Amino acid sequence: MDRVVGAGDRKALAAAAITVVLWASAFVFIRAAGEDFSPGALAFGRLLTASVALVAILIVTGEGMPARGAWRGILISGVLWFGVYMVALNWGERYLDAGTAAMVINIGPVLIALLGGLVLGEGFPARLMAGIAVSFGGAIVVGLSNSGGGSAAILGVVLCLTAAAAWAVAVVAQKPTLAHASALQVTTGGCVVGTIACVPFAGQLVSEAASAPLSSTLSVLYLGVFPTALAFTTWAYALARTTAGKMGVTTYVVPALVVLMSWIALREVPTPLAVVGGLLCLAGVAITRSRPTKPEDAPPEDAPPPRIPNRT
Repeated sequence: MDRVVGAGDRKALAAAAITVVLWASAFVFIRAAGEDFSPGALAFGRLLTASVALVAILIVTGEGMPARGAWRGILISGVLWFGVYMVALNWGERYLDAGTAAMVINIGPVLIALLGGLVLGEGFPARLMAGIAVSFGGAIVVGLSNSGGGSAAILGVVLCLTAAAAWAVAVVAQKPTLAHASALQVTTGGCVVGTIACVPFAGQLVSEAASAPLSSTLSVLYLGVFPTALAFTTWAYALARTTAGKMGVTTYVVPALVVLMSWIALREVPTPLAVVGGLLCLAGVAITRSRPTKPEDAPPEDAPPPRIPNRT
């Protein structure tokens, strides 16, 4: 029975899978839209689109406003993750290709796991730390395979590291918030807060949208509806059902998916090194999600079953 995955765990895994696929696609669409939209304008357009969609869903479902206890985490995640993260990532991808940006951003799960252990008391399980090590190594390999020989601009790396740090702090703040509000409420609140934080870029969005081609405008709308409104909600749903450390490490699959999507959308053929890195990413995630086949203190298979005392 220890190997049987519960229904709740299966739902969390499915939500996490949706999240990483959509987030991987975001790196490709950011690169595409970034040719016509500045970092702040792209973030504001993406967040505004997501906020409209999420508020509409919140009204239709009748969930209402989050409880008072949720607002501290919503404000922190809204400013850092929906605001700082998105602007910094958009800016960083002006200097880094999508694969390299995805690799640098994946410093975030390491910070999430460490902060989760320190702040949330999640501890540092051996399998989690081993999975982090393997997946982080795979992320580095994927990034190196797509980095043009390590010639990425220092500014782009710094911006992506800034985004990763903002993401990590926001996730640790978001985790306890989910005890007071639903995934939809937390995501909607954070998205609205991030949109308000990016209002100074509204003028840039209007002027740039007027001259941008339809394909770039559609990319902004896609980023708002799918990698933001949908994927951030499925992330929050899964985060509420597992630890921040385990959720963070699932995103190590993203660099491999980014390389694959770039191959399909941009006709870039992944190198053998990228394939190796992608397999390492998947192996690390498998380690963190696996369970020991037999507890260390389990009796031998041929041992008689323990006697159950009569509790009368």
